[in-house]
Amino acid sequence: MTVSNRLGSLARRGAQAGFTLIEIMVVVVIIGVLAALIVPGVLDRADDARVTAARADVGNVMQALKLYKLDNNRFPTAEQGLDALVHKPTVGPIPPNWRVYVEKLPNDPWGHPYQYANPGVKGEIDVFSFGADGQPGGEARDADIGSWQ
Repeated sequence: MTVSNRLGSLARRGAQAGFTLIEIMVVVVIIGVLAALIVPGVLDRADDARVTAARADVGNVMQALKLYKLDNNRFPTAEQGLDALVHKPTVGPIPPNWRVYVEKLPNDPWGHPYQYANPGVKGEIDVFSFGADGQPGGEARDADIGSWQ
């Protein structure tokens, strides 16, 4: 075999060794279908994690409020709010045995402050988050998460 025949044979084999456009498009479509099936499940898990974190935060704030009541014979007023767990209230009634109950008030997983109602609508007091939308009510990920749950 001559050198030119050998080079021609290698050139033909090199042209046939790559992927065709159709093969690449099929792979891209398969990846797209898999992503469409998997991504919504992953996003739902993130929402579930936020709801779980909000429930844990509400539980922790409720425990701090119960300690506040044990020390001061009452919950903070609506005017004093949850800030009474971090800073000594300056508006009445001034708690006689106040101390720091939490170092810092957390925001809910969506970045909004937790809400406090005294008297509560669902209990003696209510601590709650408005959910993902930051508005009262809602369904699914926008539903309120509170101490009554």
